[in-house]
Amino acid sequence: MERFFRSDFFYHFCHAPVAIVSFITIILIILSAIFANLIAPTNPFDPSSLNLMNGFTPPLETNEFTGESFLLGTDDQGRDLFSTILYGLRISLFVGLMAVFLAMVMGVLLGLIAGFLGGWIDSIIMRFADIQMTFPSILVAMLIYGVARGILPPEVRYEMSIVVLIISIGLSEWVPFARTVRGSTLVEKEKEYVTAAKMIGLNRQQIMVRHILPNVLSPVLVIATITFALAIIAEATLSFLGVGVPTTKPSLGTLIRIGQDFLFSGEWWILLFPAITLLALALSINLFGDWLRDTLNPKLK
Repeated sequence: MERFFRSDFFYHFCHAPVAIVSFITIILIILSAIFANLIAPTNPFDPSSLNLMNGFTPPLETNEFTGESFLLGTDDQGRDLFSTILYGLRISLFVGLMAVFLAMVMGVLLGLIAGFLGGWIDSIIMRFADIQMTFPSILVAMLIYGVARGILPPEVRYEMSIVVLIISIGLSEWVPFARTVRGSTLVEKEKEYVTAAKMIGLNRQQIMVRHILPNVLSPVLVIATITFALAIIAEATLSFLGVGVPTTKPSLGTLIRIGQDFLFSGEWWILLFPAITLLALALSINLFGDWLRDTLNPKLK
């Protein structure tokens, strides 16, 4: 731990105000989501705790029927918006994290195979990646989501909606990982330690996993950070379009879609606060990811 505090990485972090503010914002949002059951005044997903008479209560104002007041107001169902945002953050963060993990595993594996084996395997993987890059990732995610929902039996579509959403976003974001790892693998496989590993009799799998893989992972962390923000935005977009998280367990995207229906009728807070939360989360992750890229890339120093 002492070595970390004396490292150049920690020194640059302490002298980067944007990175510090972004990191603190990310940690606060994540902790708020994890401990939502302790922080939130109510459980918005518990029907027994809802009172329709509290519906459309403005922020910090007292409801004329029940006499209750809410920090960020309530939505059309009388749910405390502050509590709903905290619980919605859980879903958005979980979907984003799992989608990035899937994309990272798939992209690193395919990039490693393509770069090390080369030949027709490399051509097939990279041409497929080039084709996918010609389409916006959100369209690819919507296509995969629609196909998966069509394949699943009707009785399990509701229960599997979040899993399908994770797979859809993950399969739409693997290309940057694969292209980066492939490029690094092409450089690493020509080095002397790989030649020495071949001379002592190690097979391809052992060389790729034990020797090349640890040396090509440094840029993956930066890509994963930026992709995490993209995955959260993709989840919010799909949920906003009504093809994502079910309405009974709304994420930030679902809350924004619900708020849009009441924006022009004067209930602006139902849209504003979930949108600000999503903006703060995505912007903080992007800014922190940009700082990581500049710090960990020696060519930019």
